[in-house]
Amino acid sequence: MGEKGVKLFGTWVSPFSLRVELALKLKGVEYEFMDEDLQNKSQELLHYNPITKKIPVLVHNAKPLAESTVIIEYVDEAWPTGYRIMPQDPFEKAQARFWAHFIDDKCLKAVFPVYTSTGEELNKAVKEAQETLKALEKALEGKKFFSGEAIGYLDIVAGWMPYLIRMTEELAGVTVVDAGTLPLLNAWFDDFLDVDVVKSSLPPKDKLYAFNRARREKLQSGQKAH
Repeated sequence: MGEKGVKLFGTWVSPFSLRVELALKLKGVEYEFMDEDLQNKSQELLHYNPITKKIPVLVHNAKPLAESTVIIEYVDEAWPTGYRIMPQDPFEKAQARFWAHFIDDKCLKAVFPVYTSTGEELNKAVKEAQETLKALEKALEGKKFFSGEAIGYLDIVAGWMPYLIRMTEELAGVTVVDAGTLPLLNAWFDDFLDVDVVKSSLPPKDKLYAFNRARREKLQSGQKAH
């Protein structure tokens, strides 16, 4: 098992699991990854997270924590030396939490219809997603990364965008983010995907594409996707 009994329950395809993996790797924490089958959840996962029964769950010294944004903060505090993930300034930390909530509450919901829609609904979804993402660009003004010159908390939280929005664009045959519409976000996509720890952590593109193509087809056909 990993350092000090660290286990991460997640799935290879989950962007929320990826958040925690990036945090652990940035801090240099060794961990054991438990790749869950969400159609047949392990008794261990249900034991550690009986309330929501969702991933990711981090177990450190037999103590479980759920919710990716909560886990990221915990990892940064539990291993306080080395790489700093959270802003140290109280105002900047509060701002990062605000934007993290905006990403999960607004951006995810705005981008998802692009993933599922077709025809006129797809065109409408693209425009609405762009409007929401324009608001997020305010947090990037004057910076290479959301956290400054190196990736940090907010970059990790937003880390699903560069690869999943690009994949959604490819699947749907549309453009959501480019240098003309969202220049700051477009540049951040490239910079984030060029970070070594990110490149080594992303799921295999072909496997991810096949998974999302099948899932998108199920959603569009009105079937419940899992």
